[in-house]
Formats: sequence, structure tokens, C-alpha cells
Amino acid sequence: MKTDVQIAQEAQKMHIREIAKKVGISEDDLELYGNYKAKVNLDVLDSKKDAPNGKLILVTAINPTAAGEGKTTTNVGLSMGLNKIGKLTFTALREPSLGPCFGVKGGAAGGGFAQVVPMEDINLHFTGDIHAVTTANNLLSALIDNHLHHGNKLNIDPNRITWRRVIDMNDRALRSLVIGLGGKTNGVTREDGFDISVASEIMAILCLADSVADLKDRLSRMIIGYTYDNKPVYAKDLEAVGSMALLLKDAIMPNLVQTLENTPAFIHGGPFANIAHGCNSVIATKTALKLADYVVTEAGFGADLGAEKFFDIKCRQAGLEPSVAVIVATIRALKKHGGVHKNELNLENFDALRMGFDNLRRHVENIRKFGVPAVVAINEFPTDTQAEVEFLEKMCNEIEVPVVLAQVWAKGGDGAIELAKKVVELAESGEAKFKPLYALDQPIIKKIEMIAKEIYRADGVDFSAKAIKNIMKFEEDGLGELPICMAKTQYSFTDDPERYGAPKGFRISINDVKVSAGAGFVIALAGDIMRMPGLPKVPSANRIDILEDGEIVGLF
Repeated sequence: MKTDVQIAQEAQKMHIREIAKKVGISEDDLELYGNYKAKVNLDVLDSKKDAPNGKLILVTAINPTAAGEGKTTTNVGLSMGLNKIGKLTFTALREPSLGPCFGVKGGAAGGGFAQVVPMEDINLHFTGDIHAVTTANNLLSALIDNHLHHGNKLNIDPNRITWRRVIDMNDRALRSLVIGLGGKTNGVTREDGFDISVASEIMAILCLADSVADLKDRLSRMIIGYTYDNKPVYAKDLEAVGSMALLLKDAIMPNLVQTLENTPAFIHGGPFANIAHGCNSVIATKTALKLADYVVTEAGFGADLGAEKFFDIKCRQAGLEPSVAVIVATIRALKKHGGVHKNELNLENFDALRMGFDNLRRHVENIRKFGVPAVVAINEFPTDTQAEVEFLEKMCNEIEVPVVLAQVWAKGGDGAIELAKKVVELAESGEAKFKPLYALDQPIIKKIEMIAKEIYRADGVDFSAKAIKNIMKFEEDGLGELPICMAKTQYSFTDDPERYGAPKGFRISINDVKVSAGAGFVIALAGDIMRMPGLPKVPSANRIDILEDGEIVGLF
């Protein structure tokens, strides 16, 4: 079997102008980045505002494991399968961060014969959106420290600056720093640190804004710290909004690419789902809905994180109405959730599959709480046995959830035709009655407790004194009616990454609570979650290379 990069580089790509023409985007509305990438002008969305929306399909998954789930691969394959059965379809995905690409995950553009291309560009610098977010974020940091250096007219307390610098790389050494060393000419000495760029509030804002005006309004509301008398200081107070917006003028436009089978794809925005809200941009999703019959989008990691935030944050803020949720699972991953060691995942094991199924069952139950019909997609691996597939299908039938075997990695769109038919059946049934999990006017603590109890099945929540203090301050400042963005390990329903399956009898520990007033949510940090990942002992970067003939190796 060829590698993902080899398959992608041999793809018969169409010129991006032809991809645009398929969905009614004129060449005048494109800004070309070579032959196979383009930015799409925001005027397209405005010109189509009266057009009916297509059906919105969410692809989510069980809690991820080292065994692999293939959520993005299934997303891409499903979009191609829908096109094969006559439904004009867009896929809408996030942009990969360089951090995990060179860290532990490798590429993030699908796999096998279900990829978006040009995958090497998408996985690397692409059209520069993440760089623009990084620069805008760090411009604000520079303006903050420059303000302190030149007299601090705003009376900012240097010990209460909450805005941090960012870089699009996993670098644990940058988590906690002291800046301004070396004398008065080098600025005010204070503690600072770096988050990964995709955790920047500016990335969340880019993905939630629906226009340039909305972008600027959200940027102006970002809280960068507090004064000596405990008043919030906003980005607008530093007169930073115009410059940041200018840096983001191209980044706000969706990126148009294609799948291996020439299905149109928007790849735009890249917030992580364990430390941010984990969805592609509202602008890309809304534009796609005006141009296609079906839009297949994704939310990061398992449904306990990505799907919950997709529903409670993105859909609520953007007024989106999802029609179907596809929950991706693999037999290997379910056996991992059932307690099987990774070296034994290829062995047939019905007891482990039955135990691991509890994880999938809980996600199905959770999706139904949002009033959205679900279908399980079994992402096929070569090591799956027919008996295991039938056993998993039987367990899905027992909880009355549709289940379809997806063979997209090996067969592309042909491997998703049955899944596409089931998605269309559910989408056109009118069964969806979407509703968020909680009301915004509930207190912050109650909203966090509801997510922990209803989605994670925790017995309760333990808040640190610091978290309680911050919650009280946010509610005092009029921010109590914002939705919650949980920052939690993706590997478990609990805040312990080692607890697989569907644990019971646990509590969630909230160690800190922060606010992203511009993005429009409160962040609750559970367990030991970090906003700057580190590299593993043997990072993917050690295997990635470009050969003299231009061939890329090791990207995936």
C-alpha cells in the first residue's frame, strides 16, 4: 500500500477554478494560491444570503486512542460518497497545526484514498492563516509591553496580564517565561509564556466571526488583563483592533481545495478541541451551506469535547441547524477502550469489544440529548474480522442506532456509498430537532456541572479556590451568560487520560477558569490540561524530509 503522501502526490487534481465552477463560485471571487488552492471572497456569502441552506452533517467520534479512529478520513470519504449518489456536497474541515504535524500525529488531511489535496501544502504553511493569527496575537502582546514601558497610562497591573504570546509549534520550554530582562530599555520585567497558536483567542474569533465587522467587534472585546483596581482592560483600550484586523484580512477568507475525487473542500481555521472549541470557521460552513446540497463538517476529538462544543458554542452562536451526526468508531479502538493492550488489538476479542462498546454507547446517548439523529460509521481496518463487524453491528442494533461499515481508506467515495445513503435518509426524515444542552442564563458553575454530569457522567465537579474566584469575577463583569468551553483531555470522559471506556464513579476537577470575551465563551480547565503541548521522545519531525527530486517523505 502506498503512503498517504504518495497517493496524494499522484492524485489527478483539477484546477481550483474548475472546482469553484462546480459550486457556482466565479473566478472573480477567487484569490489564487497556485493551481490548486484559493481564497474565496467574503462577497460570495453575502450574495447568497437569500439562497436556501443545504443539510449540515457533523462527523464526530468516540474518544480517540492510539489505535486510530479516522474521523477526518471518514468525513472526506462521506463527502465523496454523497457526491457519488447525486448530492452536491462540500466538506468543511479545520487547518492542521504544525505542532502536532511535527509532534506525534503526523498529517491531518485524511488518509488513504479519502484525503484532501494538496495534502503536503495543507499540512504545512498552507495559505498562511495560522501565521496571520500568530502575528496578530503577538502584535497585541508587543503593544501591551510597549504600553507598560512608556508609562502605563491604562494603569495595567503587570502581574494580572492574562494575554500570552503564541507560536505554532509544540515547545514545552516556552510555557513559562520571564520577559523584559536586561535593563530598562528592554521593557518591564514580568512573567509571561507561550500557548500554541491554535489556542489563541484570535483563532477562536476567526472561526466564530461571520464578517469583517464581527471580527473587529470581537477583537475589541478581548480582555488582556486587569488594572490595579481590578477593572478589565480590553484590546480596544490599546488601540490594537485595526492593526490586528489588517493582519487577518486574508486569513478570514475561506480556503478552497479539493478531495482526491475532486469534491470541493473548505479548509479554514484550526482551534484544538481539547483546549479550544475545535471547529472550522463559521464563514466557511455558512458559505458551503449556501453552495451545496450537503455540507459534511467535523468537530475535533471525541463527541464529549468536539461535538458538545460544536452544538453548544458554534451552532448556538451561528444559528446553525445540524441534520445528522456521524459517530466514527473502529473495532481496534473499541477493543482498546475494552482494556486490550496495543500489541493485541489485531486479535479477535469479543469480550473486549463488548466492554469497549460502552464508550460508543455513551456518545450515541449524548448526541441524542441535542435532538440530532446519529449513525455509527465503522471505519474499517484490514485486521477487522467479519465476525467482529457483525458483533458490533448487533450491539448497535440493540440500542437502535443505525450502523454502516465505511471502507473509505481503501476505496474512497465508493467505500462510503451506503453511509451516504443512510445519512441522506436521516437528514431528509425531518427527525432533527436541535437544541443546546443548557440555557445561557444559568450560572457558570451550573453550566459546567451540567456538561460534566450529562455528557461525561461525572458524579460532580470540584472547583479550586482560584476557579471560584475567577467565576465570581467574570459574573461580576457581566460575562456570566457566555457558553462554556471545556478544556479537558480528549482520551477519556474523565479528566484522567488513562481511564478508557465509559468510567463511572468519578468527579471532574476544575483547576482554573478563564474567559475569552471576544470569542464569546468561558474556558474551564479540567485536570492537567495544557495550552502548550510538548514533543514526544521521538517526534514526527525526526522522520519528515524532502528529497532532491521534491518528493516529501514521512509526513504520513
